[in-house]
Amino acid sequence: NPYKTHYKTHYKTPYNHKRLLLKLRKNGLDENICSWIENWLKDRVQRVVINGTFSRWTPVVSGVPQGSVIGPILFNLFINDLEIGIESHVSVFADDTKLGKVIQCEQDVTSLQRDLDRLGDWALKWQMRFNLDKCKVMHFGVKNTQAIYTLNGTELGKSKQEKDLGIIIDFKLSNNVQCQTAAAKASKVLACIKRGVHSRDENIILPLYKSMVRPHLEYAVQFWAPVLKKDIISLEKVQRLRLN
Repeated sequence: NPYKTHYKTHYKTPYNHKRLLLKLRKNGLDENICSWIENWLKDRVQRVVINGTFSRWTPVVSGVPQGSVIGPILFNLFINDLEIGIESHVSVFADDTKLGKVIQCEQDVTSLQRDLDRLGDWALKWQMRFNLDKCKVMHFGVKNTQAIYTLNGTELGKSKQEKDLGIIIDFKLSNNVQCQTAAAKASKVLACIKRGVHSRDENIILPLYKSMVRPHLEYAVQFWAPVLKKDIISLEKVQRLRLN
């Protein structure tokens, strides 16, 4: 039976300004826009302050100012060619990149490793580093051979459970942990409301419940909606606590 292997990675090093501008021009951006971005990025310096002691000013040659509106757009443009040549399924969200592939034979294992090598080559070419501590492999399927994969010569750790965009996913594709976690968070917030608000007036409690508790129970629920009775009970328990 086919099984699937899923690989998740994060970037560690900010992208270089010169290489960013090279990519912007290569993608056909207007020269006036490129010049404006270059002027916005160049001649920036930074230093560290610890217990009143200042380090020397150091030029900033990579990355963009944190919290800037244009920062995420520039990052997406920088990694836009990351998928070129990759044969596996690629999913990218912000600085989170995932590869997925159905493994049916040894050739599929080799193919996935080849894609990881391509990612490694891309990172070296553009002077980006992957945060290998956060790069994990998750194997799905009872007959999975648990193949070993490497990135830039480093063996990647295996994970049985990961949080992806706020949703906990395990190697069994079970939503049990996610249900229990959501119920626990919602119950904790509800308890804080009850301790901090003496009134039990529905006109007061209900808006607080809808704005502070229900988001924990409903976030991406279309993906992890409970199917087991014990999970349904744990979520309904929060609702019953609201009524008490």
